[in-house]
Amino acid sequence: MNTLVIFFVVGIALVVVQQFAASTSRSREETHPFSVHDMVAMKRISDPQVSPDGQWIVFDLKVIDLEENKGRSDLWLVRVDGNGLRRLTSHTAGSSNPRWAPDGKSIWFLSSRTDRSQVWRIPVDGGEASVITTSETSVSYFHWHPDAQHLIYIAETPESAEEKKLRDKGYGFIFYEENLKHRNLYLQKVSEKTPAEQITQDVTIWDFEFSPDGEKIAVSTSEKNLIDYRYMFRKIFILDLKSKKLDQLTENEGKLGNYVFSPDGSMLVYAAALSRNDHQVSQVYVIPINGGESQNLTEPNFRGHVEWVAWKDASTVLYRAGEGMWTTFSTVPAKGGKRKIVLNSKDSGIIYGEPDLNSDSRFAAFTGSSPQNPSDLYYWKVDDKPKRLTTLNPWISEKKLGKQEIVRYKSRDGADIEGILIYPVGYKKGTAYPLIVYVHGGPEAHYSQRWITGYSTPGQVMAGKEYAIFYPNYRASTGYGVEFAAVGYEDPAGKEFDDVADGIEYLINQGIADKNRVGLAGGSYGGFASAWFATYYTKMVKAVCMFVGISDLISKHGTTDIAYEELYVHSGKPLEEAWDLNLKRSPIYWAHQSQTATLIYGGAADTRVHPSQSMELYRRMKMNNHPAVRLVQYPGEGHGNRKQPGRIDVLFRQMEWFDWYVKENKPITGPMPRLDLSDKYGF
Repeated sequence: MNTLVIFFVVGIALVVVQQFAASTSRSREETHPFSVHDMVAMKRISDPQVSPDGQWIVFDLKVIDLEENKGRSDLWLVRVDGNGLRRLTSHTAGSSNPRWAPDGKSIWFLSSRTDRSQVWRIPVDGGEASVITTSETSVSYFHWHPDAQHLIYIAETPESAEEKKLRDKGYGFIFYEENLKHRNLYLQKVSEKTPAEQITQDVTIWDFEFSPDGEKIAVSTSEKNLIDYRYMFRKIFILDLKSKKLDQLTENEGKLGNYVFSPDGSMLVYAAALSRNDHQVSQVYVIPINGGESQNLTEPNFRGHVEWVAWKDASTVLYRAGEGMWTTFSTVPAKGGKRKIVLNSKDSGIIYGEPDLNSDSRFAAFTGSSPQNPSDLYYWKVDDKPKRLTTLNPWISEKKLGKQEIVRYKSRDGADIEGILIYPVGYKKGTAYPLIVYVHGGPEAHYSQRWITGYSTPGQVMAGKEYAIFYPNYRASTGYGVEFAAVGYEDPAGKEFDDVADGIEYLINQGIADKNRVGLAGGSYGGFASAWFATYYTKMVKAVCMFVGISDLISKHGTTDIAYEELYVHSGKPLEEAWDLNLKRSPIYWAHQSQTATLIYGGAADTRVHPSQSMELYRRMKMNNHPAVRLVQYPGEGHGNRKQPGRIDVLFRQMEWFDWYVKENKPITGPMPRLDLSDKYGF
């Protein structure tokens, strides 16, 4: 699985409720639990960018557009003292990826206001946006050249005239993983309307960073434009802009994170996996630009995962890491040595996101989240305490939220496991409550002590309905070191899911959870867990909701779009060498014994976990006369629902399924919950 599944945890609920006004103000007298309607009103920040003079921050603000019946993304500005907050863009197509012009007078961003994504420009002082690029295919990524005269962007090779002609005549056949189009770099002179110059070919470019003098570009490349190649086979090359020559810099095996030139241009710092079998980026490395060996700056046996890297100054590296339930920012000498933690979210209770540093790395902007606050903007003078600049959702403080705390327990073989527990609103000690377990995907992901209520994991909504909610960081999760993360290697549905079962037992033994009223849900690898508990661990759970989940490991090997990733960082052996293990760790093998009400749902266009995975589990259960199984598929959706209608349905369908079988404890041999939920959609 890939890290995109973190989308299930942080995604906002897109629910149309006509009685909601655009304003998010709330009466001071309201003391209701957090509701589905409140999820609609939440605002979220992403991608903050500091201006060249360090005085302003532009950011992407996501809200629900009730009139358009979809999510909206617009750009906003605020001064670093927290004043002057104002909206910069307003368009139904949305705006994202804001970047400052070198002179600080305008913002450049991506938008699909035409028939494809292009780079647009809007003056900071106000005015209409104007389109800059005219790429034949969508622009996916761009940067200003340090000379302030050029943009360089990434876009796929367009169709040839002959290909368009054949497609129009009905001959647009699919040659699976063969007739791929590379992602190329294009150079655009900003002051001229001449076509952009293509500067790479015959290789796919995923992202890039300029050297300080602008003469070189570090690019991550792969042989093919396939998501599997992006995950597993990216290497960093140095592109000389004059000669257009590409020279390979790194020999990293496995997954690759971000990378940045040193201030003097002599070194590159990058985040990468420890080995090919490491299922996530976990280490920080430096390497000389002119050749030489890379050096791992990560302390041995680091009990965390490095997630982002940068330079604090010419001799010091700055990196962000997930460490258990918290995030840290640390510095380490570029020549190697002991790290120094300069910011620890445990001290403030705020989980800080990936920062944007100004040119001399003295200031940064990032998002912050806590159990009581989904998203706000913070300004950080490096080595000082971050300052909160916005209060986007003040009304949440007036809601009754379930208490959220970290719990720790021992697995059956003595391992220390952490999880997050949200208590029911109005919790009374000694009362056993219905329990819902949300299992994260990946498994290369982890829960942190932040706001974790989303459309497919509506924890605070369920707490308001008097459920206890549990989010376990089972073994194979990130944030606890490479050794902890590798427990699931060559052992699918082994100790990792036993840890989830042990967490349920722990909460039952603590008197918090009612052993007869337990439900479990998850997406992707968490959907695999859902299917496993519906079949192998069926006696532990009354109902499950399986979202884009795995049911047959054997067929999954042949239908996923990340087969190499699955082989190298998860299964470890070719299928031919592990038939028996893959068979017996597949939920369909145990489907005949299921006594669990099983709701299965997912995108009909999912290439990561093919829809046939859902169909196989459904069919095996049906053929064994299972009385309470339902399959719902969402047209046009992939690995997780991104459109409003599918999110609405997942949210309400999951809630009704759990209310019916878990909270009300209805027998699985009786009627199932209603099929038609359209009265909930808010038309």
